[in-house]
Amino acid sequence: MADSADLFSSPSRVSAHAPLAERLRPRTLDEVVGQSHLLGAGKPLRVAFESGRPHSMVFWGPPGVGKTTLARLMADGFDAQFLSISAVLGGVKDIRDAVTSAQVAQGQGRRTILFVDEVHRFNKAQQDAFLPYVESGLFTFIGATTENPSFEVNSALLSRARVYVLNALTQDELATLLQRAITMFNAGQDASEEAVSFDDEACAQLTAWADGDARRLINAVEVVAESAQSAGRTHIDSAWLETALSQSLRRFDKGGDAFYDQISALHKAVRGSDPDAALYWFARMLDGGADPRYLARRIIRMAVEDIGLADPRATDLALQATDVYERLGSPEGELALAQAVVYLACAAKSNAVYNAYKAARKFAEQHGSAPVPMYLRNAPTKLMKELGHGRAYRYAHDEPHGYAAGENYFPDGLRATFYKPVDRGLEIKIREKLQFLKELDKNARR
Repeated sequence: MADSADLFSSPSRVSAHAPLAERLRPRTLDEVVGQSHLLGAGKPLRVAFESGRPHSMVFWGPPGVGKTTLARLMADGFDAQFLSISAVLGGVKDIRDAVTSAQVAQGQGRRTILFVDEVHRFNKAQQDAFLPYVESGLFTFIGATTENPSFEVNSALLSRARVYVLNALTQDELATLLQRAITMFNAGQDASEEAVSFDDEACAQLTAWADGDARRLINAVEVVAESAQSAGRTHIDSAWLETALSQSLRRFDKGGDAFYDQISALHKAVRGSDPDAALYWFARMLDGGADPRYLARRIIRMAVEDIGLADPRATDLALQATDVYERLGSPEGELALAQAVVYLACAAKSNAVYNAYKAARKFAEQHGSAPVPMYLRNAPTKLMKELGHGRAYRYAHDEPHGYAAGENYFPDGLRATFYKPVDRGLEIKIREKLQFLKELDKNARR
């Protein structure tokens, strides 16, 4: 029964040639990065460690936040045998083997901590198999899950374990871990190899790319640093970072430059509100053998990207034209696509949603996995309600104008405006509505 992969490892116990993530595993609670709400002075897990009395628990949190590490540290802290089962690879036999090993340890006067990674992957019968041994105290059960335990862990098992919610690492915490990783990587190199350095922009990109996942960050540092050494580089900037992580844009060429020049011309003629030129490029591409289904997909994209909410009927018409073509085929169905091209070219134009979406994506990437405020979280179970999910939520339908004036629906500390309606088509009305709601917010916050 092999132990599951770990986030960190103690330098004193691991070879200098071990993976960087193994070499960085903390040896004490004070070396753990993140989870201060559980590990700070007087906080629940700190108290559990210091009490000398381990209890069964479930760690609920995203990948790479230290669930396995904390379980190992608990075993070390209580001088307990540490057994690990992966619910992805394991089964009832692994549970039986763990029970046997725990019984042997108990006979020697030693505790056992059984860590079950991805416990939500076990079915009900497999989870039930732990119950008698948890109740008898044969071992202390620690489950780890990225899924909501209210739904994925049996209520009987959940009632015998305390749930601890682990958070994704913040950018500052990732920055601290990044510097440790760079230092550890360089410390493990031969004397003949020069130290690898990262500039500030590359560091910022790495922590943003990791998105709260410590393991992802450490593995990226190792990959990038080793790639740089192989290429004879000692300094890593943002350009090299993108190359090493294969994040640069990939080019997908189906039909050569002439093909894409023509589809570009069609798209720009629609955007430029020239129905005659748009029809010309549409007809020319059909004459040249372009697949009408490909053109239909591009017409739908034009409706969404360049017309949007200025005239939502454009998207409907593009979808309907695509459906008509599928029913009729060529050449009859091509007329429906031509009708859509003309309508799109004549429709009011707006790229407000397109720009808003791009800005929102960039904003989300920059700020990572900011937690959902407690009052906005779903709370269908007793556990979630006890954790404060949904508390103090304002139901908009019960408010004047059907709008909870002054409420914030962003994560705490974040705020941005992405959608800016244009003064064309339906978006004129949309802009007026949003302005009215902003005035309500302003009055509510006075």
